[in-house]
Amino acid sequence: MSANCIFCKIVKNEIPAFKLLETPKILAFLDIQPLSRGHALVIPKTHGAKLHDIPDDELSEMLPVAKKLATALGVTDYNILQNNGRIAHQFVDHVHVHMIPKPNETEGLGVKWPMQDTDMDKLKALHEELKSKIEN
Repeated sequence: MSANCIFCKIVKNEIPAFKLLETPKILAFLDIQPLSRGHALVIPKTHGAKLHDIPDDELSEMLPVAKKLATALGVTDYNILQNNGRIAHQFVDHVHVHMIPKPNETEGLGVKWPMQDTDMDKLKALHEELKSKIEN
């Protein structure tokens, strides 16, 4: 736990939150600055700023909980979002997954997807580099 982390304070019940689901490893609660009705956050109870800082057993519980939230809301269109670092739009330095309902074109998450043309030789080289690192 981090003494100055707002999400750690929620886990420790030091500040209030609209908690939706809690297990020994994770906590889900409504976002207080929602992009749409039902926007919720799922966090590991272990403090870590980025995804690679959190144990796999805690990470493995996060998506099933986000799925439960979407199902409970009855939404058919929604985004699951997880950001790492400031330039990737992370504002709280505690890993969290957003479950953001997308009820229409104006509410929910707006995404810009700047696709790039592919250089197949560079893509092949990247594939080989990553595959060798993943397999080791």
